[in-house]
Amino acid sequence: MAELTAKSPCDGLLPVTVGALKLSEEDLGHLTTIAVFNGKDQALEAALEAAHGMKLPAPGRSTGKAGSRAIWFGRNMALLAGPQPDPTLADHAALTDQSDAWAVVRLEGAGAEDVLARLCPIDLRVQSFKRGHTARTELRHMMASVTRIGADSFQIMVFRSLARTLVHDLKTAMEAVAARG
Repeated sequence: MAELTAKSPCDGLLPVTVGALKLSEEDLGHLTTIAVFNGKDQALEAALEAAHGMKLPAPGRSTGKAGSRAIWFGRNMALLAGPQPDPTLADHAALTDQSDAWAVVRLEGAGAEDVLARLCPIDLRVQSFKRGHTARTELRHMMASVTRIGADSFQIMVFRSLARTLVHDLKTAMEAVAARG
């Protein structure tokens, strides 16, 4: 009988360094979408804060910190990244395990904004997209979640099946930005 080995979405593809830019795979731990039941926003927020020490993120924002973060993921939806969701959350929202569904990378270094400017149709400059801001947006031809996690660093998420394309597109843009310098 064949022995199967679990692999991460970017296995064998990362890390990649081009000039001052680095692209690496991130393991966010457990990923759970939280879809709020009608009229349960406040109760869910109280339960999330009691169980995980963070509020529900406002649209376009994330809450918490590395290792335990809630990321706005669409209307009345958040992604809990890190811990297993506390069972009390299920009283106020539909919880769906997404742990194997996403490829997550970290783009960091001077010029990270310029790399993403080549691929995303939104303004990700620090003046308008500060730390903790997040967006569901197009990244070249893929839908992605982009979150600023530092002055020159972004967390980027796409569906797992698009990991190779994501790495290729980001690496190509990184090379173009590095060639300018």
